[in-house]
Amino acid sequence: MEIENRYLGSMIGLAVGDALGAPVEFTKKDSFEKIEHYRRGGKFNVSIGEYTDDTAMALCLAQSLVDKNGIDQKDQLSKYLKWFEEGYMSANGRSIGCGKVTLRALYRYMSKDCSECGNSRLSKGAGNGSLMRIAPVALFYADDVKVAMEMATKSSLTTHGLAICSDASMYMTGLIIGAIEGKSKDELLSVGYAKKLFELIKNYTFHQEVVALSKGDYKNKSRDAIEAKGYVISTLESALWAFYNTSTFDEGLIFVVNLGDDADTVGAVYGQLAGAYYGVDSIAKKYKDGLMRRDLIEKLALKLGRGICE
Repeated sequence: MEIENRYLGSMIGLAVGDALGAPVEFTKKDSFEKIEHYRRGGKFNVSIGEYTDDTAMALCLAQSLVDKNGIDQKDQLSKYLKWFEEGYMSANGRSIGCGKVTLRALYRYMSKDCSECGNSRLSKGAGNGSLMRIAPVALFYADDVKVAMEMATKSSLTTHGLAICSDASMYMTGLIIGAIEGKSKDELLSVGYAKKLFELIKNYTFHQEVVALSKGDYKNKSRDAIEAKGYVISTLESALWAFYNTSTFDEGLIFVVNLGDDADTVGAVYGQLAGAYYGVDSIAKKYKDGLMRRDLIEKLALKLGRGICE
C-alpha cells in the first residue's frame, strides 16, 4: 500500500471518528440509536460531518509542525489558543469540546507564556486530550520512531503534565508508525513490539498502566467490560479493543463510537491508528464525502509527509 494512502488514512480516520462520535458524546452505552451515519445534535449541536476539538487541535499541531519544520511547543500553544478564541482550524468557525485540562493549560499559557503548560500535580489530570491529536507527530517523524516518541512527549506536555499522558502518546505514536510501515496487526499489538518501543527511550520507565495495557488483556474483553471514558488509559484501551477485534476500518469505527461516553475521542484515537493501518481507500465514501473541511485535512496530511507522499 502506498505511503500516501496511509498518511491520508490516519488524518481522515481521526476526523471521521471524531465527527461520527460527536453527537453521542457524554451519553451512556446503548442509551441511543446505533450510530452508523453522521448525525446532527448532541451536547454541542453538531452539524452533519462536523468535527470537534480532537480534529481541530490535531490540525493546529499539524500546521505547527509544517510551519516550524518540527516541534515548537509555544507555536503549538499559540495555535491551540487561536482555535479556542477564534475557531481556527475548526469545522465551521466555532471551537467546541475543549477539555478542562487543556483549558487550564491554555489559561496558564496566556498568563505565564509557558511552553509546557500542563499541570503535573493534578490528581485528575490524566485526560486523553494529548493522545487524541498525536497522529501528526507520528506522521511527521515517521522515519525515526525514537525521535517521534520523544517529540510526542514534548507535544503532550504543552497541555498535559502527567507522565501517563505522555507515555500513552509515545506508545500510540509507535503504533501509528508501525502501521504506516505495514506491520501486521498481530505484530503491532504484540508484547514484543511494545517492548521494542519502550526500550527505545533509554533510562526511562514507562508508566505501569501503559505497560500493562500493552500486554493486551483488552483483546479478550467483552464489550460490556470496555468503558470509553475520558481517562487516557480507558480511551486507548477502547480504541485498541475495537482495532483488534474487527477486520475493516468501518467495522471498528462502528464498534468504537457506539461505546458512547467520550465517543468522539475514542473514535478519533481509533481512527488515527486504523486509518494508518488500512489506508484512506478503506474508509467508506459516505464518511469521507460527508466530512467537513476534508480538503484541508488531506492537504495537511500530505504536507506532514515532507515529500514522501508526493
